[in-house]
Amino acid sequence: MNTKGPISQFIEKHYLHFNAAALVDAAKGYEDQLNSGAKMLVSLAGAMSTAELGKSFAEMIRQDKVQIISCTGANLEEDIMNLVAHSHYKRVPNYRDLTPKEEWDLLEKGLNRVTDTCIPEEEAFRRLQEHIFKIWKEADDKGGRYLPHEFMYEMLLSGVLEQYYEIDLKDSWMYAAAEKNLPIVVPGWEDSTMGNIFASYVLKGELKASTVKSGIEYMTFLADWYTENSKNGIGFFQIGGGIAGDFPICVVPMLYQDMERTGTPFWSYFCQISDSTTSYGSYSGAVPNEKITWGKLDIETPKYIIESDATIVAPLIFAYLLDL
Repeated sequence: MNTKGPISQFIEKHYLHFNAAALVDAAKGYEDQLNSGAKMLVSLAGAMSTAELGKSFAEMIRQDKVQIISCTGANLEEDIMNLVAHSHYKRVPNYRDLTPKEEWDLLEKGLNRVTDTCIPEEEAFRRLQEHIFKIWKEADDKGGRYLPHEFMYEMLLSGVLEQYYEIDLKDSWMYAAAEKNLPIVVPGWEDSTMGNIFASYVLKGELKASTVKSGIEYMTFLADWYTENSKNGIGFFQIGGGIAGDFPICVVPMLYQDMERTGTPFWSYFCQISDSTTSYGSYSGAVPNEKITWGKLDIETPKYIIESDATIVAPLIFAYLLDL
């Protein structure tokens, strides 16, 4: 192992208790998984791409510290939007003080707000729409069918977006993933902006719904991938909650119970970063032990939960894993 850098040394010296200690334990557990030959799934919920997680996550991908990703459709597209429209984004640090009228004014300016950051409709959404439609249409005309992230990979690797690049390419996690053809699972892609746009073309009769493969096909793809790659274990590193986490983690009980493949191993590591505290009926706020009852985790699976802001915690864990 490389000698840990100053960020990692600072973390080990000062992060000694409570959520800070859980961060260190989780990072070391992640490192132990990789050192043992296990693979790691990272799930991205929330608006992590708009939070520019790519600045650290892209290097995790390049250094083979993540082997498969599960993300929302929003995270899939918003990393690319940041790549091509960064200078047009608008930060609104006083977002808590905005009146409904001020929110409406942002809409009329084509600025869609995500907490303190507004995504520009014309330079982000419509810029991608112009190019992704051509790729969808070409596949549609030929009777081709692909998963949502495969279309995005094709667009990135074709070079058609190079004219718009506004950030360092090394800070785009989607480009790093495309270069490696990294497996991605995108449950519920339909509720993303590009998913909505695709649906509009289906409604207009310009594209067939079947041209983009479904969530069921993502699950069967994941089932095959898990079966082929779980010999030395597969860990689960979950950022946020929701469908990005719940969809992929269910592949284990599906294989074990519904497919009756009782030799299927449980996830070999589990960590969740979430600011959702334990509450009644909340998936995001469920403690890891609840997942034992659903056949997702074993009694001995290392389990960590860090109740904090993922935009703060995830880059620190990634820095530790990258020996920074």
